[in-house]
Amino acid sequence: MISEGRAAAIRDTLTLYLRRRVLVVLLLGFSSGLPLLLSFSTLSTWMREVGVDLTSIGLFALIGVPYTLKFAWAPVMDRLPLPPLTRWLGRRRGWMVATQLALMVTLAGLGTTDPLASPLLMALFGVLVAFFSASQDIVVDAYRIESLEETEQGAGAAAYVLGYRVGILAAGAGALLLADNLGWFQAYLAMAALMLVGLLTILLSPEPEGPAPVPPPRGSRMQKTAQWVREAVVAPFAEFLTRPWALLILLFILLYKLGDAFLGAMTNPFYIDVGFTKTEIAEVTKVFGLLALLAGLVVGGVMVRRLGLMWALLICGVLQAASNLVFALQATVGSEVWMLVITIGVENATGGMGTAAFIAYLSRLTNVAFTATQYALLSSFMAFGRTVLSSPSGWAAEQLGWVQFFFASTAIAVPGLILLLVLMRLFPPLPAADKPATETPA
Repeated sequence: MISEGRAAAIRDTLTLYLRRRVLVVLLLGFSSGLPLLLSFSTLSTWMREVGVDLTSIGLFALIGVPYTLKFAWAPVMDRLPLPPLTRWLGRRRGWMVATQLALMVTLAGLGTTDPLASPLLMALFGVLVAFFSASQDIVVDAYRIESLEETEQGAGAAAYVLGYRVGILAAGAGALLLADNLGWFQAYLAMAALMLVGLLTILLSPEPEGPAPVPPPRGSRMQKTAQWVREAVVAPFAEFLTRPWALLILLFILLYKLGDAFLGAMTNPFYIDVGFTKTEIAEVTKVFGLLALLAGLVVGGVMVRRLGLMWALLICGVLQAASNLVFALQATVGSEVWMLVITIGVENATGGMGTAAFIAYLSRLTNVAFTATQYALLSSFMAFGRTVLSSPSGWAAEQLGWVQFFFASTAIAVPGLILLLVLMRLFPPLPAADKPATETPA
């Protein structure tokens, strides 16, 4: 029997997650997650299917460069209006509607290209999708933080991750199933239409109050421009970079999930080479994989709370690196679906654990006075490993073969773990229960 106190706690939790503001964040998370795979992972499946070589596919990871540079234009979206949308909808909603409409157009355009006949046009549309997707992420993060009450922030973060992963599922499994039955153009057109989820959500939601308006700069036009740059651009970065060992922390952010990114860039081409159909890939890697990932997110969150942030980062990092070795076994076994279930279960569960701990780490590093810009900076460093540093993965797979490639992807994760140990020596972790609420860790 469930005690009355526990039943009340469950009811309170359900009520919290069913609040309108939290549900809005859930749907905006879907809108943020949808474009991510469509500009590379799903795209790489299309390219491999028509015979594009692995080196070229690997280089297409560079399409994601906007995710690594979004901190450069985050201050503009954070401070400047976008007439006339800002006047009609407000600052956050105006920018969000603009990015979502642009995503609908560019996703449909991406579906009209041909990997063999027009690779440069495909790359151009891919970059545009990544740019508008990264821009949407900036404003969604700001909207999420500003629209939720303090007691709703935890539930809002969980709802956002859930929505994000469902969006990834739609762009992965959904797009592959549609492509298998209708063709790639129809698949991308359907994905463009799914952006209406986020568009309708934001049109039916209120503009958040946000921080108090910043007084307009005084003086000449040049003085006003200089003051705006200092407050909107320089101050968030300067505050972070003056912290002890800031550059070492940024290097750790760059490297922590690099092994995962190096592997992830080649998983879909690997599945095609081994002999799996797109439907098998969709059913196992996306549907079952999402469940395994969500389980990993829950376990990772519990580990952060029970073990403390830094120890959770270390344990989850070791497990997510070791899980890459399961792919070597998959390459040996071949196109056996039962083995694919094991491979994806292990990979996604450990990856989810690492993601939960890592997002908690990035959030703790962010100064609430500069939330949007600093979070964009930190997530840009994380994305740099996923895009630029993982771009040679196709060349490595061709040179090494699949089994050796998976061993190499495991080895690539080791420097990040060593750097984490160094940070733990510089900033010794306290037990989770002893951490002060205002502490900002390494």
